[in-house]
Amino acid sequence: MVQYLLALAPTLLVLAFFLLGPFNWSRYHTWTRAVTCAFVAAIALRYLLWRLTETVLPYPNNGLGFYWVWFLFIVELLAFFEVVIFLILMSRYVDRSAEADGLAQTFFSRDERELPTVDVFIPTYNEPLDVLERTIVGALSLDYPADKLKVYVLDDQRRDWLKTYCEERKAIHVTRGDNAHAKAGNMNNGLKVSSGDFVAIFDADFVPYRHFLRRTLPFFTDQSIGIVQTPQHFFNVDPVQSNLGLENIWPDEQRLFFDEIAPSRDVWDVSFCCGSCSIARREAIDAIGGFPTESITEDLLTTLSMLNKGYKTRYLNERLSMGLAAENLTGYFVQRERWCQGGIQTLYLHNGPLRGPGLSLFQRIMFLPTSWLVQYLVRFTILVVPIIYLWFGLLPLYFTDAETYISNQMPLLVAYFLLMLWITPTRYLPVISSAVGTFAIFRMLPTVASSLVRPFGKAFRVTPKGSGNEANGFDGYSFAWIVSLVVATALGLLINIVPETSHVNGQFSPIAACWSGINIVVLAIASLICFEKPRRLFHAFKLDEAVTVDGVSGRVVSLALDKAVVAVPTETLFQSRLLTLSLDGFAPIKTELKQVTERRRTISRPGDKRAYYLHLHFDLQGLARDSMIVKLYTGHYSQDVRDIDKVAVSINLLLRTFGRTRTL
Repeated sequence: MVQYLLALAPTLLVLAFFLLGPFNWSRYHTWTRAVTCAFVAAIALRYLLWRLTETVLPYPNNGLGFYWVWFLFIVELLAFFEVVIFLILMSRYVDRSAEADGLAQTFFSRDERELPTVDVFIPTYNEPLDVLERTIVGALSLDYPADKLKVYVLDDQRRDWLKTYCEERKAIHVTRGDNAHAKAGNMNNGLKVSSGDFVAIFDADFVPYRHFLRRTLPFFTDQSIGIVQTPQHFFNVDPVQSNLGLENIWPDEQRLFFDEIAPSRDVWDVSFCCGSCSIARREAIDAIGGFPTESITEDLLTTLSMLNKGYKTRYLNERLSMGLAAENLTGYFVQRERWCQGGIQTLYLHNGPLRGPGLSLFQRIMFLPTSWLVQYLVRFTILVVPIIYLWFGLLPLYFTDAETYISNQMPLLVAYFLLMLWITPTRYLPVISSAVGTFAIFRMLPTVASSLVRPFGKAFRVTPKGSGNEANGFDGYSFAWIVSLVVATALGLLINIVPETSHVNGQFSPIAACWSGINIVVLAIASLICFEKPRRLFHAFKLDEAVTVDGVSGRVVSLALDKAVVAVPTETLFQSRLLTLSLDGFAPIKTELKQVTERRRTISRPGDKRAYYLHLHFDLQGLARDSMIVKLYTGHYSQDVRDIDKVAVSINLLLRTFGRTRTL
């Protein structure tokens, strides 16, 4: 008993450090981040030294087991390198909103005639009108002098109906004779027909907020800034949120990068362009010869090419646009495979992190595609280690006793999880985050391998947008892998429970059993993502604004481009199904009452115990529809999940396991 208490002592020290230190500190101060990250790095180094000196070097050279132990240690070295890079990055943080305030005050104090000209590029390939219209209308509504702003719709499918739409809205429709170099080639063609001092880029499904230019342009007062990147936010749920049944209570997968990692990269001057929702200095684009075409991720390579010329990318962590997340698993993997391959391609290019001129050693390291190269290999290794041990008896390390193992491994795991919970409190839960990462292994690991062997030659694939997910889908490939690993792990446990079939013997067996149990739980959650739920393409926004319906006062609680839900405090019998909705800023809207529902809830006066919800449908056209797009998509509303309700997450995961979901 005493030896186990001694073994837990380092873990208890880690817990004490976080309880007495970081959990009482602000995570936005550099010194608190630096101290905490340094502490976790020290714990990681302690573990690595123990692994090398006590569990690897002493292992006898007895054949297959020897090579297995060394292979696993090399994988851990790669993981250690990635963790160190992460800790260095996250040890600093910057919020540039106050800087933007000060710069904007000076920048826009000049006469409007002295303001720079801006071209907005909207590259499009196959997106339908109901996707494109929001972006075009939003771009035309930017709060900037009209004579200084031009919107270019770069149409790589040469569609007549889109040309007509652009002409009606006073946007400039641009086509070219071929589709060479995909998006980068399309934007380079846009450069030929435009002349603005700055170029703002929005993918076809991203709508800029009206004050986008007011917040980003002032940063270019610094002549060394080539690009200002802003985060990507979404008005729909991504397939991970939906398939796990965690809509409205779990953030989309990209929030960890855009909300937490990207601001930390910025303070180190290693921020990079993410394509959409960015604005670039034309002079800097010209200096690198236009948007690079050597990689399928022209955005990352644009940043690297500008760094070669002395231009930096700045990151402003403010919600300044809103777009569509991948709507199904097909789009999810098309997007991530492109990012992965493009990141790895930079290793082979003259302007990449290894060969590009003008980069410091620190920048070269920070722009290595380490995460793509390491994370999936590490996650897959974690899944197979207990299986290899249970089936073949191959130990992953030179094992002495459980107490030593617990004393060295447990503090690192606890330190890392507590760090993530402290530094990204609204974006991370260990089991869920691990399950999401595990789900992607089986498609992304082959992409990593193929990109290393054959980095070029794979065509650029546009992420499908506007298709929605109207029917049940199923990722049979990933599910087969998950089931196979679960079965192999479970059977391995069973055959070693029965003495007649067991072929492992030692203190590592209880550790392998715990490890296996955790893996099974993570895989089980990951398996839920394989089952796609049918869902609407566009979600309505939650509101709470006063309206009237045929003279009856109420509050609109949900609003979309074609429907509204209005709460009225008392049941009202309308004489007709055709009702008039009076919404501030709009002419009276003719609607059709589709349904009336009742819900017990206080909505108006404290004495109210129930509300009646009118489900109204309408069809807006022309300027009225454009006005509704501006109202909904250009800065007034969001779909943010600001905090994680851990109880709700647990309940919804349990319900989703049995094929049910809970409406929040």
